[in-house]
Amino acid sequence: MLSSVMASPKGSRSQKMKLPIFTRKGTLEVPSPTEKDWSKDDEDDWVFKDPDQEQDSLPQPYRMINKMVNSLFDRSWEIIEARDTSKKAELRRTLPTIYHPLRESKLNTMPNCMDVSQDYVFIGGSKGFSIYNLHNAKQLYVWEKLKVDVISIWATDLGSEILIAPVDEMGIVRLFYFYKDGLYLIKAINELEDASKQTTCIKMEISKGGNFAALLLQGAGDIWLDVYKLPKESWIKEVQYPQLAVNTKKKIRQQLQLNTPDSVTADSLDTDMNISFRGDVKLSLPVQIMKIKPPKPITGTTFKSPLEAFAKIAGCRGLGSGQNHYIKASQWEKREAILRATYKKFLDGEWEPEPISMATFYFLLPSRVIPMPAGVKRSPGLACVLGVHWTDHHNFFFYSLNRTLKDKVDPEGVWPCAAPIVVSQLSPCSSYLVLACEDGVLSLWDLAQGLTLGVVALPEKCFCQSIHFLKYFLVHKGQNVYPEGSVKCHMKCVVLCTDASLHLVTASGIQNSTISLLVERPVKYLDEAICAVAPVQALPGMVLTFSRDGSVFLMDVAKSQIICSFALPRSYSLAAPWNPVFVVSLHHPCFLLRVFRTWQSTR
Repeated sequence: MLSSVMASPKGSRSQKMKLPIFTRKGTLEVPSPTEKDWSKDDEDDWVFKDPDQEQDSLPQPYRMINKMVNSLFDRSWEIIEARDTSKKAELRRTLPTIYHPLRESKLNTMPNCMDVSQDYVFIGGSKGFSIYNLHNAKQLYVWEKLKVDVISIWATDLGSEILIAPVDEMGIVRLFYFYKDGLYLIKAINELEDASKQTTCIKMEISKGGNFAALLLQGAGDIWLDVYKLPKESWIKEVQYPQLAVNTKKKIRQQLQLNTPDSVTADSLDTDMNISFRGDVKLSLPVQIMKIKPPKPITGTTFKSPLEAFAKIAGCRGLGSGQNHYIKASQWEKREAILRATYKKFLDGEWEPEPISMATFYFLLPSRVIPMPAGVKRSPGLACVLGVHWTDHHNFFFYSLNRTLKDKVDPEGVWPCAAPIVVSQLSPCSSYLVLACEDGVLSLWDLAQGLTLGVVALPEKCFCQSIHFLKYFLVHKGQNVYPEGSVKCHMKCVVLCTDASLHLVTASGIQNSTISLLVERPVKYLDEAICAVAPVQALPGMVLTFSRDGSVFLMDVAKSQIICSFALPRSYSLAAPWNPVFVVSLHHPCFLLRVFRTWQSTR
């Protein structure tokens, strides 16, 4: 204030009307290819400034007084900001109501993975997996016939049956069929007799309803996607009438295996349910219908004319993939030479080998936005298309599931994006899809209606780490409630960013999407950074957040408020850094969390 009162502009009125003249210091250089390296304040790079902005220097002692007053204002403002930040941090650190574990179950070995389906919990561990009752945490069955541990497990609800798919340390996935009190082994899908040719299962997805399964396999330096059709209708008949599916050659040997210690029944565990392993029943095997490989690198064209390139795209299949173009190899080479010459100082140095391209894939239901071959009948509620995108690629591919292994594998449709897709997520109802690109832009799609709900951008320097859909809810009289009936063109999801900030994305109708901040990235208390998020579908608008320091909170996303926290037993410790292993029930307000040598059920 003192400076503005006592300083007067320099020069006459005619001098004030002079246009500003700027001259940059030094020589011009090629700017950095990334905007984050650009200078935000170029004031020091200019020799001359606007003459109207220059001021006379104050004489002493006023110049000293001016500096002291400005310094006093700056220090006061810093103190005010520090106190305000401290108060906000303390309010966030104020512990809400704390709930202790409802039930604790000690296990003989450390569980590696968990999944829940219906009222059962499936836990993968040493040499196999176990089945538990979700409500009373009683062990119902143990299947331990492996020489290695199970590292991941999937359980899919088929209605009256459950499909279980554990993956062991060797990468072998086995398919189990759980019906009433019987457990049936269908097949070890990727197990080979020649160990040198063994493939490893990295990821697996089973379609809603259990009609299809897809496995991401790796072997001999290659990676690909195998898609299978599951004979679900045959399985239910074969388990209801087992005399039709008994393999008489192996019946005696399988009955002997049932008497070995590897097969533990519920009788020995003193439970209410008697689950038995039915190794004497042979179920129909899955049928492979497709093998999808990563997209080929775009190289120079082999076409002699543009018409030949267009003729390659039969029925618009593959249009947008970038493969069918008319750019010659010499043009690619020239462009690459110009790029390397322009950005030489950024490109020189050691190049790390490119990682193997990984795939993210989903089974999609019939919709207006997904193209289907002519003559293919759509069955409501059953998957008809497989959606796939690969690491460091811009395109999202659609493959029809109505094919056989002999058919040529070409995508029925391609969605090209402006930047490589890094994260994607399909809603549990399979109606909504979110694609997050490398530039922080999220595309929101309503697949059922065939509409784009909008495009939102994350804040600067925020990049998507994971997306979690919430069942759409409304706020009525301060309470979160689910609307009656079906809701169209409305979705909510939370986005966890790489800087541990949490955002809420909402879309209400076409081109009416918003993004709001739920949790800021930690600055002072880095251990409070969120490392995992899980929606609680049984509670409208609620999500669980897991922090690096072992804190678990229940958050109301509508109010951006912590409702309660869940405490861990003091007698157990957490690994550092903590990678939480948990599973949330879809139908009950409870979740299971693994700590050292125990897992807990918390409500």
